[in-house]
Amino acid sequence: MSLAPVTDDLAPLIDVLSDRRIVALTGAGCSTESGIPDYRGGGRTGPRNPIQHDAFMKKADVRRRYWARATLGWVRFSGAEPNDAHRALAALESAGRVAGVITQNVDRLHQRAGSRRVVELHGALAEVICLRCGRDEPRQEVQARMVDANPGWLETAPEIHPDGDAELDAERVAGFTVVGCRSCGGELKPDVVFFGGTVSEPTLAAAWDLFAAAEALLVVGSSLAVFSGFRFVRRAQEQGLPIALVNIGPTRADEIAAVKVSAPAGAILPRLAATLGVRS
Repeated sequence: MSLAPVTDDLAPLIDVLSDRRIVALTGAGCSTESGIPDYRGGGRTGPRNPIQHDAFMKKADVRRRYWARATLGWVRFSGAEPNDAHRALAALESAGRVAGVITQNVDRLHQRAGSRRVVELHGALAEVICLRCGRDEPRQEVQARMVDANPGWLETAPEIHPDGDAELDAERVAGFTVVGCRSCGGELKPDVVFFGGTVSEPTLAAAWDLFAAAEALLVVGSSLAVFSGFRFVRRAQEQGLPIALVNIGPTRADEIAAVKVSAPAGAILPRLAATLGVRS
């Protein structure tokens, strides 16, 4: 099968999407222009030393490493604002052109931009759950408690990763105090899917319900390296739905997409919206 044409011209994208109801599938590249770098952009092949689900669940030192680094990373992560790509998708949904967004991102920027129907495949860092009693707590409240328990912790300004994590040496991690659940003192976990974890059945069902409204699938800012997102591309191919890609760099769908636009999402999606008669 031939490769999808790579272009920065909107005409092929418009041809594919103009008369079809769109479901958007977004990845980290949709949020890079908000200051949240993606794992695989800029020549990177994948995440460095990511938190693994099983290790987090079983090992206290892994949980300490996560919370020590995430407490630093949250300051910058939580301050990110929606960019033009998020706003364009929200405007397209409001105009009835986009049925909704299935996102691999955990930053809630789609909702903040005004998108109403959003399925978060990997959860959201804004929520924290107790592994013992199941109580949930806003991440901002957990942040305040972590900072109170570790005076002076925010003096470092490390590199941020897409999951709100940050680089930190082992010696400093060892001195970090992790707070527990306010109700039972149990271990806390951000309500996200770590590497090696699985998308919950209710979330997956909601994603398939949204996908069922699609007449075309628009992939924005994802290499589709993770199966949780790629499964929707594969289903689109099986059903004969056209697939459009807006992504810098290769994706797993390059050979099956109808069109690929290699440009920043924030530059392309507002132009797409405007061409479709939608003001973003």
